[in-house]
Amino acid sequence: MILSPGAVARLVALVILTVVIQAAGIQSISLLGGTIDLVPLVVGAVALWGGSIAGAAVGFSCGLLIDLTLGQDVGASSLVLTGVGYFVGRYGEVNEPGAHGLLPIPVAAAATAAYLVGTTIVSLMLAFDASVSLLAFRDMFLTIFLNTLIALPVFALIRRILRPVLARDPMDRRRRKATAIESGPIGLRGLGI
Repeated sequence: MILSPGAVARLVALVILTVVIQAAGIQSISLLGGTIDLVPLVVGAVALWGGSIAGAAVGFSCGLLIDLTLGQDVGASSLVLTGVGYFVGRYGEVNEPGAHGLLPIPVAAAATAAYLVGTTIVSLMLAFDASVSLLAFRDMFLTIFLNTLIALPVFALIRRILRPVLARDPMDRRRRKATAIESGPIGLRGLGI
């Protein structure tokens, strides 16, 4: 991601809009007994397309704002989302994020699962009288399932928002690889002969 005032403005607007939509509307809607959580989806999408630094920064910002907005343990979500953003970003930097069109589905499932399990563990460590029931695991599974259902449109929207400030567009890379590579004899490939 190209660090410019425009990129920072896009990321700040994206963080604020995500937290407002999550806290004001999406969190109260119940589908199939579970709820959709946009925060790990947006953090995962920014990290996949923008890299580890942008993913960690957006993860920390979203986590801190969601903790302050909902009155949770301050720092629990930001700690977990910083790690989620960084590791998804590293995965995107090492591999080609545009190599497969369905890549957002497992990335969204992994980011959501890591966020839910991580915040549960951190909250259990910070609480004195906390307990976990089987209903919590059912809610986690339903949230992961619902997030994977909406992963493709959310990741496509984030890529469209970030496309002007990305250093390279992942979809252009895939199209370039599809063209035939002109090469010489087998022993002289890569020498430009």
